[in-house]
Amino acid sequence: MFEKPKNAIDLIAGRAHGACATGYFCLVFALLAAFALAGCSGLPDKPTRALIYDFGPGPLATQQVTRQAPLPPLAIDDVSTSGGVLDNMAVLYRLAYVDEQQLRPYSQARWSMPPAQLVRQRLREQLSQRRVVFEAGERASLNRNQNPVLPLLLRLELQEFSQLFTAPDTSVGLIRMRATLMEVTPGGERLVGQRNVVVQRPATSGDATGGVRALTQATDAAIEEIDQWLQQLPAR
Repeated sequence: MFEKPKNAIDLIAGRAHGACATGYFCLVFALLAAFALAGCSGLPDKPTRALIYDFGPGPLATQQVTRQAPLPPLAIDDVSTSGGVLDNMAVLYRLAYVDEQQLRPYSQARWSMPPAQLVRQRLREQLSQRRVVFEAGERASLNRNQNPVLPLLLRLELQEFSQLFTAPDTSVGLIRMRATLMEVTPGGERLVGQRNVVVQRPATSGDATGGVRALTQATDAAIEEIDQWLQQLPAR
């Protein structure tokens, strides 16, 4: 019994076979079959969904925490940026050997949230291991009678957050931040200290995955540097 064709190409091939059996229109059906195959091969591929990245889960709860005296409480403000590309979720890179002033986004890679928010989340996770960390807005709600001295306020400005290629096969994750520590008094804000932090870590591969890993390591190292700086400042 003749088997029913499973698709349009099989149908054309079946008809071509029958026509060729009679010796008529064989060439015409053969050409139609070729055009059908070419048309199917030219169909657009299914759109690829961009990969979503973050900094990972951070320290696991099962890890042992070093028993040290708690540090003074601290309030952290939102991490600011200079605006523009750092306010979206693109994973960015620079080709320093072509044009180091041009930021380029990976087309199939995204952060789970804007980099400034990722950095702030990581910062709070790290600092809260040894001190109480408040949101900046929570400072105003603290009872001044019970807390005559309000926590210092830490502000961060994220200035650079990209994968920097110095050669086609050599790149680093680069983060640049400015940390500013303020004391809020009844007379206004007073500068306690300020520090510029620039950290880079080598990428293991010249793609978005390598860049994300390098930026995660650079961010952790930058936060560690800020944490050590805060601990070295004189106590109030």
